[in-house]
Amino acid sequence: MSNKYDVVVIGAGISGLSAAKLLVESGLNVVVLEARDRVGGRTFTVQNSKAKYVDLGGAYIGPTQNRIIRVAKEFGVETYKVNEVQHLIHYVKGKSYTFKGPFPPMWNPVVYLDYNNLWRTMDEMGKEIPSDAPWDAPHAEEWDKITMKELIDKICWTNTAKNFATLFVNVNVTSEPHEVSALWFLWYVKQCGGTTRIFSTSNGGQERKFVGGAGQISEKMAERLQGRVKLQRPVVRIDQSAENIIVETVNHEIYEAKYVISAIPPTLCLKIHFNPGLPPLRNQLVNRVPMGSVIKCMVYYKEAFWRKKDYCGSMIIEDEEAPIGLTLDDTKPDGSVPAIMGFILARKSRKLANLTKDERKRKICELYARVLDSEEALHVR
Repeated sequence: MSNKYDVVVIGAGISGLSAAKLLVESGLNVVVLEARDRVGGRTFTVQNSKAKYVDLGGAYIGPTQNRIIRVAKEFGVETYKVNEVQHLIHYVKGKSYTFKGPFPPMWNPVVYLDYNNLWRTMDEMGKEIPSDAPWDAPHAEEWDKITMKELIDKICWTNTAKNFATLFVNVNVTSEPHEVSALWFLWYVKQCGGTTRIFSTSNGGQERKFVGGAGQISEKMAERLQGRVKLQRPVVRIDQSAENIIVETVNHEIYEAKYVISAIPPTLCLKIHFNPGLPPLRNQLVNRVPMGSVIKCMVYYKEAFWRKKDYCGSMIIEDEEAPIGLTLDDTKPDGSVPAIMGFILARKSRKLANLTKDERKRKICELYARVLDSEEALHVR
């Protein structure tokens, strides 16, 4: 078989596979090269008898995410609503407060004004940023020169609002406010429909999950591509010096194509030798775009005891010593396999990365016992 193609796609995550699917449907000859031994990229569904299925990677979707919803529909993958029937909990200064709606309320009038001004200002700034060309925003250069930490310090007067704004950045981009450009973050939030929608479960970014897990979407796309997806093929060289592009994998296979689509995180391009080299600006960018840091933790229980206390399982936790910043109920839609999913975010994930699974589990369960005021949180399944 000739290794000549119209297009080589690098990366078999959702983006790479969607691109390949579209091109194949248009009658082109395509191959997808994937470094790992599985498809799905940042989605990763594990199946076992205990949990049935669990999304260890990306899982949540909501309104406006129409492309993934359309692909899921095409392959018959159903969605279900993340449980938010009962009360949410905001844990701050060692106390739990219950609430409903996307954001915890603030009772101090000065804090309330500060807090409202924060969301309004971020949304107003976002409106100035063109979705498809953020660099054309009237204040692009100015906003790109400051970090989100600087912006938060500028907008907020109270520590209460500053602390919550920090958590908001941690949750949405798994990075610290001092690590990200204000322009980039405001653009990112605007893309997701604004501050309320990005943070909400109902009518927001965390509204739904896929029955059977998000990994199915990539698996079904790969099946449809019938052998065009090659696993364990990390690309090490892309040569564009001749008429056809030459793509070489780590096991010395050569693929020739008219076009290449790179569907991998920019930072992974550092592992590929380009001839001619990438433009200097592109190299500078690739060196400066790290990935975020997050550890997703699922704790399984005999029953969803939190629901008996009229809690839905969503916790927003503000405490420097607490490993988890945000939780959601991860029980299956039929009520089986009760679980709470929690994120260890940004600075905390780096701090706790070297703990053993058992040490992490102990810390997390003790935290849930405190926040939910329930001894049951200590007894995992």
